[in-house]
Amino acid sequence: MPWDRNQMAERAGQELEDGFYVNLGIGIPTLVSNYIPDGMDVTLQSENGMLGMGPFPTEDTIDADVINAGKQTITELDRTSYFSSADSFGMIRGGHINLAILGAMEVAENGDLANWMIPGKLVKGMGGAMDLVAGVERVVVIMDHTSKHGDSKLLKECTLPLTGTAVVDRIITNLGVFDVVEGGLKLVELAPDVTEDQVREATEAALI
Repeated sequence: MPWDRNQMAERAGQELEDGFYVNLGIGIPTLVSNYIPDGMDVTLQSENGMLGMGPFPTEDTIDADVINAGKQTITELDRTSYFSSADSFGMIRGGHINLAILGAMEVAENGDLANWMIPGKLVKGMGGAMDLVAGVERVVVIMDHTSKHGDSKLLKECTLPLTGTAVVDRIITNLGVFDVVEGGLKLVELAPDVTEDQVREATEAALI
């Protein structure tokens, strides 16, 4: 069966390394905070000015003033620090974040990323996506392999406005794990009971 949202987030947790500073995008990537391996020291950073985010709160620990960039309530740790959004973007643009795990609408076989708008639909703005893909050492995308209409989201070329060109390193979908390499997308891992033929049928991009 294909992975569900939580299983995709759990697989993305394997991308973390001890000592990493990590930025999690909104949507499925926020769930990765629940799957940091035991004993691993990972510091989560948020564009709105927070370093050291804790897990999502329980009902009795909700603080409406403690939110991530996606406006979800979160918790703080004993080492949490707060600062201006300008300082937060300085960390990102200065190359001080090891890994960004982001959602996407489309990814091209050369690593182009489209994840911020659909023409004709109301959006609040780019947010931190463009800065993250330009300034972070490694970019991993989590997304469904196909749209709700069954169309591939791993494409030869993106059709939506780009967030960045040739910026994605790895893609985790509900069908498997793919690396962006010369000549297309390299199949690294299949979700349980998903076949290579199923992946090829669902993928427009060149698959290696």
